[in-house]
Amino acid sequence: MDQAPDRVAGGPAVTLTETVFASGIPVHCAHDEIVDVETLVPNPRNPNRHSDEQIRLLAKIIKHQGWRAPITVSNRSGFIVRGHGRLAAAKLLGVDLAPVDRQNYGTEAAEWADLIADNRLSELSEMDNPTLKELLQELDSGMLEVAGADMEITGYTDQALAELMSQFEPEEEPVEVDAPEPPAQPVTRPGDLWFLGRVARCPRCGRLTDV
Repeated sequence: MDQAPDRVAGGPAVTLTETVFASGIPVHCAHDEIVDVETLVPNPRNPNRHSDEQIRLLAKIIKHQGWRAPITVSNRSGFIVRGHGRLAAAKLLGVDLAPVDRQNYGTEAAEWADLIADNRLSELSEMDNPTLKELLQELDSGMLEVAGADMEITGYTDQALAELMSQFEPEEEPVEVDAPEPPAQPVTRPGDLWFLGRVARCPRCGRLTDV
């Protein structure tokens, strides 16, 4: 495919038939502009907090995969609505440019609601862990090495992978064991009294008695 140079604010929206680069990183997502990251303003009331480890992993994914999602900016306020973590990852990578999707919000309430929903909806999803484990095992069989990557571009560290792989083991099929044949001469007979350490059990009532 054709390669286009880095683009800055003011250019027209690009189509997905060409490969666009932002500071040398390919942009695979739809976007309106590619802008200087220093011009992007985080929402000061963003309730989501990103750990240093999360930003490190996100930066690694962007570096290997390219931009798969833009940073969403509100035309009403100029604040970032979606993509605070992606902005932090871009700064960690030391890049100057990032793709931006500009959206219109009719009210401040609509903008805040979208900001909260972007964080909240991902929390409501449930992971099918056995299926996830199968996918990760396939990737760990060498598929990513061919692409020059490692398992961390899945978002899982080595420690997290080890913990996941130790869980959700398939249940083993029960093994049937043949019961032994009863002895020809039984050891126990009706009326026998068995001593269990310092107590004895009555064969009639089952009561334990000190001896």
